[in-house]
Amino acid sequence: MVRSFIPILLVSSMFAQASMFAQEGPALQLSLRRAVEIATSPEGSARIQLASELTRQAEARSTQARAALLPSLDATVSEQNLNRSLAAFGFTGALIPGFAIPPVIGPFNVFDARVSGTQSVFDFSSIWRYQSSKSAVAAARSDRDNTGDQIAAQVAKAYLDALRGQADAETARANAELAQALLDQAERLKTAGTGTGIDVTRARVELANARQRVVFSNNQQRRSRLELLKAMNMRLDANVTLTDQLVYVPVPPEVLADVKAKALEKRADYRAQLDRQNTAKLSSHATGMERLPSVAAFADYGSIGTGINSALPTRTYGIQLKVPIFDGGRREGRRAEAESQFRSERIKANDLKDEIDLETRLAIDALQSAEEEVKVAAEGLDLAQNELDQARRRADAGVAISLEVTDAQTRLTRARDNQTQALFHYSQARIDLGQATGSLRSFLQ
Repeated sequence: MVRSFIPILLVSSMFAQASMFAQEGPALQLSLRRAVEIATSPEGSARIQLASELTRQAEARSTQARAALLPSLDATVSEQNLNRSLAAFGFTGALIPGFAIPPVIGPFNVFDARVSGTQSVFDFSSIWRYQSSKSAVAAARSDRDNTGDQIAAQVAKAYLDALRGQADAETARANAELAQALLDQAERLKTAGTGTGIDVTRARVELANARQRVVFSNNQQRRSRLELLKAMNMRLDANVTLTDQLVYVPVPPEVLADVKAKALEKRADYRAQLDRQNTAKLSSHATGMERLPSVAAFADYGSIGTGINSALPTRTYGIQLKVPIFDGGRREGRRAEAESQFRSERIKANDLKDEIDLETRLAIDALQSAEEEVKVAAEGLDLAQNELDQARRRADAGVAISLEVTDAQTRLTRARDNQTQALFHYSQARIDLGQATGSLRSFLQ
């Protein structure tokens, strides 16, 4: 009865796992590359959308800075009914004999339709501020690219974790099937008179442990898939099928050397930091240029009169020279602040450069270590499988006790787990290296 109940429990566990993701319609075939593409699309992660909005804001500020260098035109039309007190301006008494000035004149109408404009002719400060705003736009775009790289790495790691959960679940089911087979063998040997009751009990204990591992691994698989869907900003009830597997894909030495040499060039966060450093530098120059004179042209043209029909054309045009003299030290204070910001950004850029070098070195070491781990795990799995096969044959021949089979079974289970962990560590090391060198998408398989 126990033997008939155990397969039913295993099948029920597998069915519960499948029904967790069962939805109407075909399942989305999801590869690692496709998962990253979905998450980094404009409609993907919320962080991508926010980074895009920050880029648009920087572009809008650059447009505002450019406006200081372009003509400014205004058109006004007004009609007023006025009365004025001449006494308030000192006009009292009689300026002409026999003609007294009234204290208040009006009411009278004034109609004015006019177009006025200004144009900056010479203003180095505005020019440098516009250059600084363009550098800020470049920094925002690099930040958006860096956000995309971070999201890609996050989704790639979540996908690998889902693959590990899937592999663990498959390994747990394989171990349960093996435990069932060894229980059948122990009971067969007991019936034949070459086995004992303790051998059967020991096999049942191993099967119970394997069943518990199946339940746990199925739960972990479901959890890792939900975390993957959340990282991709997809519906948590989406029906997906992971098409990739944890495999060993070696990195060619020439590719490894190339990405290491070009890490600073490809890292989006380093480009963004250099752009911010340049923005602070240009802003400092713009503040310093405020001490120089500026030249602007102005003009207006329109008609003015007591009404539309009586309005006469008038105009004004000229050149304005503005020479800064003293503003209470505010300009020098802004310049000192801008220079401090530039030095701060330069310090950050140097620190980030060293951090990238450290991350690259650590990622390469981790990749090489994980590669050795994969090779050792593969060798250990072969040896453990051979040991179990030999132990089962010896037990069938009656020249070995079942404890040898149980020990071999335990080592095979551990070897299978070691292989899954080694492949996961190697795949994760590839992702870390791609992220450290700014070449993540070239490492996605």
